[in-house]
Amino acid sequence: MVTTAHKMPSLTALRCFEAAARLEHFGRAAEALHLTHGAISRAVRALEDDLGVPLFERRSRRVFLTDAGRLLARAVQSGFGVIGQAVGELRAGAGPRRQLVLSCEPTLLMRWLIPRWPAFQAAHPDADFLLVAGGGPFAFDGGIDLAIRRGDFSWPEHFHAHALFAEQVGPVCRPDKAAQWFAPTLQPDAPRLHARSRPDAWRDWARAAGIRHRQAGAGQSFEHFYFSLQAAVAGLGVAIGPRHLVCDDLRSGLLAAPLGFVADGTSYYLLSAAPLAEASPQRAVLDWLRGAAADS
Repeated sequence: MVTTAHKMPSLTALRCFEAAARLEHFGRAAEALHLTHGAISRAVRALEDDLGVPLFERRSRRVFLTDAGRLLARAVQSGFGVIGQAVGELRAGAGPRRQLVLSCEPTLLMRWLIPRWPAFQAAHPDADFLLVAGGGPFAFDGGIDLAIRRGDFSWPEHFHAHALFAEQVGPVCRPDKAAQWFAPTLQPDAPRLHARSRPDAWRDWARAAGIRHRQAGAGQSFEHFYFSLQAAVAGLGVAIGPRHLVCDDLRSGLLAAPLGFVADGTSYYLLSAAPLAEASPQRAVLDWLRGAAADS
């Protein structure tokens, strides 16, 4: 007989809580689960009433886990991870091999991964991956098998993180503009290019390089980091370029990096819900990614 103390809450309430805990935002949790903000709020409130403890501190538009919330979040995330792994194994053994979904941050996907992907396909013709663009937090129960992310946000403890390469950044511009904008250091009147998706790129580079950060002066701002790099190729100004994202343009002569690159303290990882089995397509792509990164 199941006692009241051991009665499980509803799975729907736990899914709503897990998304809210992971994203620390009821609205984003609602978007992730294709529900309304009110549905998330009601599910979490019902779960708190059921357990008799507050799971979140609500401050303005943000929510923060209490100690009880953190305890439950670790347990729920671990449980969902185990369930997801079991479901994946069952599906894999139930019929034809399923296409695996590899999510990658958009700029890295477009400027680094896709140009190299034919080499992976040639080396592993039986590995069937779908490449999708995505950044920031995500859930493995949302149709993603593997994800490449920069370690600039926190992910659940049960995720398995496999290091790929350290992020190295530096100012880049078109080679025929280098003498004008670097003499030999970056000139104050050099137009700086900015991106809303990485608003602190210049500040982070200055800190890593050990130089004084100057506030944004003349220059243009773009919606996405990819556009700021393309603007640098077009000669519109100087952008902060991560080495792996501009290495092909450096080799082809489309861009120059007059000051070189410095590590900014972050790294890229391949994230998985479970350890990668030897001789699996997931392990093959990890080994290939590390080799491609070393050669870049």
